Amino acid sequence: MSFQELPIVSYLLKVVDILVVWYVIYKLLMMIRGTKAIQLLKGIFLIILVRFVSNYLGLTTLQWLMDQAIIWGFLAIIIIFQPELRRALEQLGRGRLFTRNTVNEDEERLRMVEAIVKATEYMAKRRIGALISIERETGMSDYVETGIALNAHVSSELLINIFIPNTPLHDGAVIIQKNQIAAAACYLPLSESPFISKELGTRHRAALGISEVTDSVTVVVSEETGAVSLTKNGELYRDLTMDEFRELLTGELVPVAKAPASSRWQWRGKKHG
Repeated sequence: MSFQELPIVSYLLKVVDILVVWYVIYKLLMMIRGTKAIQLLKGIFLIILVRFVSNYLGLTTLQWLMDQAIIWGFLAIIIIFQPELRRALEQLGRGRLFTRNTVNEDEERLRMVEAIVKATEYMAKRRIGALISIERETGMSDYVETGIALNAHVSSELLINIFIPNTPLHDGAVIIQKNQIAAAACYLPLSESPFISKELGTRHRAALGISEVTDSVTVVVSEETGAVSLTKNGELYRDLTMDEFRELLTGELVPVAKAPASSRWQWRGKKHG
């Protein structure tokens, strides 16, 4: 009897095998969290669920459709998840796929919020137009690719410098991903809502547009008036004071349990749909 055939060794190897597989799945899920891939993954699970339900209820036509979707699903996954798969392979090659992230996410978020607030206050006083969109759960990689890649640390000084008039990057939006400035001079989709005030310009329409197709939080500084606005979930909050802006931004980006008491969101401000 070989070493692997011993009952206790065989049992332990099966346990290790299961644990390793679950750990790999967990790391892959953490890697695609916050991108469009996670939404597509939910769709795949829904197709599989419908397949089992249709088989149980005897819905042959629906079952056939789900079978076709599953048969061709492997090729579809490779095409749809191509950016995520490429990133996973790159991280695996660098030995980073299984490394532990030791950065305190909440502290990073608070630091990022303060940098955005400081830059916004500076630009608002000087009427420097700005458009800053912060990614949350829905991925914004498609919009990042329309701009100039930076992958830079978020700082108030850099944000201010980007939006200084007549510089190469000032025209367009800054997109922040994973607490970093992913790109500048990005193009965002304009809202086509007929209810938007005629006095609002392209920046506000772009901020509303991206909030209608993603769950991002977008900051707008008006070049004409210096007014500060914020959009989320298709809603526009206009003419915010800096205290209101800080509370609203902190409430959206930092978990309430982790945010300082003075920064917890108890927003009762001016909302314009």
